[in-house]
Parts: sequence; structure tokens; C-alpha cells
Amino acid sequence: MAVRQAAAWCNRGGPISAEPRIVEPRINDRIRVPEVRLVGPSGEQVGIVPLAKALELAQEYDLDLVEVAATARPPVCKLMDYGKFKYESAMKAREARKNQAHTVIKEMKLRPKIDPHDYDTKKGHVVRFLKQGDKVKITIMFRGREQSRPELGFRLLQRLASDVEELGFIESNPKQDGRNMIMVLGPHKKKTEAMAEAREAAAVRKAERQGYGSDDESEEQDESFDGTVENSEGSEESAEAPAAEAPVVDAAEKPADKPVEGN
Repeated sequence: MAVRQAAAWCNRGGPISAEPRIVEPRINDRIRVPEVRLVGPSGEQVGIVPLAKALELAQEYDLDLVEVAATARPPVCKLMDYGKFKYESAMKAREARKNQAHTVIKEMKLRPKIDPHDYDTKKGHVVRFLKQGDKVKITIMFRGREQSRPELGFRLLQRLASDVEELGFIESNPKQDGRNMIMVLGPHKKKTEAMAEAREAAAVRKAERQGYGSDDESEEQDESFDGTVENSEGSEESAEAPAAEAPVVDAAEKPADKPVEGN
């Protein structure tokens, strides 16, 4: 019984979700072969040399001996700065992921008797998705007696496709799917182009904000610290309003005091 369990355990495969293990190349003392085909720092072919000689050259150039083709006979090794090589490789992979475009399908649901205001709102979302380079799946949902009039949904889809024809095209014609009618719109602009334009627009907005900030600072510096502002004629006027002068009353114009009558 124990033997059968052990045999069954050995026949089991590994986990399906196991990720492949990343194998890094062997460098310096980890290389265990008598001789290698050596490539110089600039890519020149040195030839087949003993491993000890290759390690000696690596120390002389202050570089690493990296095995770049382990399956060759003899293995191919190159003199390089391995730390710098790993950093540049990581940066290239990161840039590739950044510029990689993933196909995304957005979905927008409508009713056959949609309100005009709601239609404009939904159309605005479709326009935004197409500008971003994404596909849009338009779904018309029929309820109750609306299922007996599919032409309403067909006309609505045709109207929407006509309104956004400058940004997208009908990739999949309208078709009935149970209680729903589905149409797919594809963008004229590729995802990579849309991403590039979005980055350029963001850079322009950032530059404009920085420009506005510098203009405000220059205006603040133009004002002097003593409270005076230079006018258009070049003379200086006080920023503070002059105090109002008290009116002067002539003694002759001052009315005489009224005598007080006795009781």
C-alpha cells in the first residue's frame, strides 16, 4: 500500500500556476568549464582561451566574465560590467512595458427609447473611449414589448455610429444576442498613438502651468518694497490713498449763536 502511494506521489505533476524560474547567467568563479570562447569588452573576438586566462583578463579590465551562451561548445563568455548590464536590461524592459499597448474593450449600455440628454452623455463616453484608442462594445437592452421591435435598437446603433464616424468605425455589425443587440466600434487611432498624444498633451499642460507660475513671480518682484508702484508715465505714486483734508469754515460765514431767552 505504501509503495503504491509513493508511486502515485511521484507521478504527480507540479502545480499548474507555478511561474517559470528565471535563470541568471553564470559569472566569474561560477563558470565551471576548462576553456571558453572569449568576447572582449568592445565585442571583439578574442578566441578560445583557458578559463584561468579569461578570469585574469577580467581582473585586468576590472570587469566581470559573464557566460552569454552556455549551450555552445565551448561556452561563449564576454567581458562586461554585469551590474550595469542588469540595470540597462531592467530599464529597457520597463520602457517596453510602458510603451506596450493593451487592447481594451469598453462597454456602453443603452435602451431603445433613451432620453436625448442621456444619449448625449453616453455618446460623450464613447467619444472619450475612442480617443483613448479603445474599442467600444455598444449594447442595446430590450425589455418587455421592446423585444418585438428590434429595428429601434438597430436605428439607434446606426445613429451612434454615424455620430462618431470621425473617431471610429463599425468593427462588428449589429447583431441580436437574446434580449440584447450588440455592435462593436473600433478606433481609427492606434492605442500607442493615443498614449503618445496623451503624454504630449500632459507635458504641454505642465509647461503652461510652470510658465504661469514664473509670470506671477515676476509681477510680484516688480512691486517695490516701500509701498510705491510705478505708473505708466514713469513717476512714482504712493500706494496708500491720501488722507482726506478737513473742510475749513470761515468765521464770517459761521452763523451767530442764538441768544437764549429768559423765562
